Amino acid sequence: MKKLLLGDEAIAQGALDAGLSGVYAYPGTPSTEITEYIQMSPLAKERGVHSRWSTNEKTAMEAALGMSYMGKRALVCMKHVGLNVCADPFVNSAMTGTNGGLVVLVADDPSMHSSQDEQDSRFYGKFAMIPTFEPSSQQEAYNMMAVAYDLSEQLQLPVLMRVTTRMAHSRAVVECVEVPRQQNELNYNAKASNWVLLPAFARKRNDIVTAQQPQLEQMAVDSSFNAYVDGTDRQLGILASGIGFNYVNECFPEGCPYPILKVSQYPLPKQLVRRLIAECEQVLIVEEGQPFIEDIVRGAADLQHVHGKLDGTLPRTGELTPDIVKQALAQLSTYNFQPSEGFAPSEDVVPRPPALCQGCGHRDVYAALNEVLRQYPNARVFGDIGCYTLGFLPPYKAIHSCVDMGASITMAKGASDAGQWPAVAIIGDSTFTHSGMTGLLDAVNENADITVIISDNLTTAMTGGQDSAGTNKFEAICRGLGVSDDHLKVVVPLPKNMEEIKQVISDELNYHGVSVIIPRRECMQTLQRHLKQKKAAK
Repeated sequence: MKKLLLGDEAIAQGALDAGLSGVYAYPGTPSTEITEYIQMSPLAKERGVHSRWSTNEKTAMEAALGMSYMGKRALVCMKHVGLNVCADPFVNSAMTGTNGGLVVLVADDPSMHSSQDEQDSRFYGKFAMIPTFEPSSQQEAYNMMAVAYDLSEQLQLPVLMRVTTRMAHSRAVVECVEVPRQQNELNYNAKASNWVLLPAFARKRNDIVTAQQPQLEQMAVDSSFNAYVDGTDRQLGILASGIGFNYVNECFPEGCPYPILKVSQYPLPKQLVRRLIAECEQVLIVEEGQPFIEDIVRGAADLQHVHGKLDGTLPRTGELTPDIVKQALAQLSTYNFQPSEGFAPSEDVVPRPPALCQGCGHRDVYAALNEVLRQYPNARVFGDIGCYTLGFLPPYKAIHSCVDMGASITMAKGASDAGQWPAVAIIGDSTFTHSGMTGLLDAVNENADITVIISDNLTTAMTGGQDSAGTNKFEAICRGLGVSDDHLKVVVPLPKNMEEIKQVISDELNYHGVSVIIPRRECMQTLQRHLKQKKAAK
């Protein structure tokens, strides 16, 4: 059965066809479409596959681990910075091991199209001492899922699968199995003491996992996803990982004359790497992301005939492209590369910076906040991750920081601790439940002199309008964390309510303790979608 699938969709279909029982995720570009595909899958609905969004990546990882302990196959999906959020259970899951297969899918974002950094998740796989897969095509991404689940159950370890933006968001025809594998039955035969990380048990598991490393490397050497393709011209050898292998092939439409080592399963198969280095005069390492492989290959020796990102042959930052790879190959070989066919960018097209949607409630919040804060020239507004981060740009220029999910409240508290006043935190509804609640609790416990604005648009808007975990619960959450009813205000961000909103902001700024303002109005994008759905239902 053939399907035209995004890389994300190929992963999702591969997981379903491998007998998936549950996907756990927090939306984050470029990984979001995996969970959305499973949510819309008739097979997933027929089989009762869990696919509801989690509150954050940590809760997703822990829930998936619980499903694995019961013998079922689980998938955790996130973008690269989400792996930081779930690093504690992720690393410890290697120590506890698994029962049912557990795959942790992380989508990295080179060039930072929608991210704060270019973090390379392969380092986490090495750090946790677990097998890591990096597909070079949509078909391989699909095929890897079944292999990854089998390997996870064989080794009783989680498996990390790392993709990048272009793999996640490009399409290709994928050959799928006709008959999906059945889900696992509940399994109570596993050694549950492994899952209790008291030091006495953890030390035993640490010895076991460490002793597995030579076996994992040999599996990478023997893996069908890794291949040494010999060539006739040994003046150059190419080591290409993941989508980098695709880029290399695009440079040689009539076939590559040089030996190529394709790497898509880790630990790095050093036996094959040594062969490539020994047989070739020079070696070019083509990998998307950071110089993960190159750093290992160079080691302390800093081999002069190994080239890549560390010596400037390839750029250290940003995405690779076939043209960038072609330029690097041209430096190191005598092959006659033809210029790429393409279109020069039009001089008539003016770049358009991102902006908040017309009619967005965040606009009214920033307009009111800016007007009130004109009275306070030293005011500081600590922002967070979401659509409202665009409040930093003109015309509002309203926020002074944006670091990571949930940081606005704790940064405002720290600024207040330093003597800053007024200190304002602005955070979205989904980000607040993701990782802002604990910061608010810290603020309440010390009665910090801060004003928190939870801009509630009733959805996870930045990633496409997924459900927000705290919808219709924010007042109760804030009360439960200790926020006084007298300083918990809800407003409707509309131009006609501007005077009321400004008065509320002014009053709460001048209250020297923790206050929370919740401007609530549905995102314009989801509102339009809901109105269309209602119209179509009539």
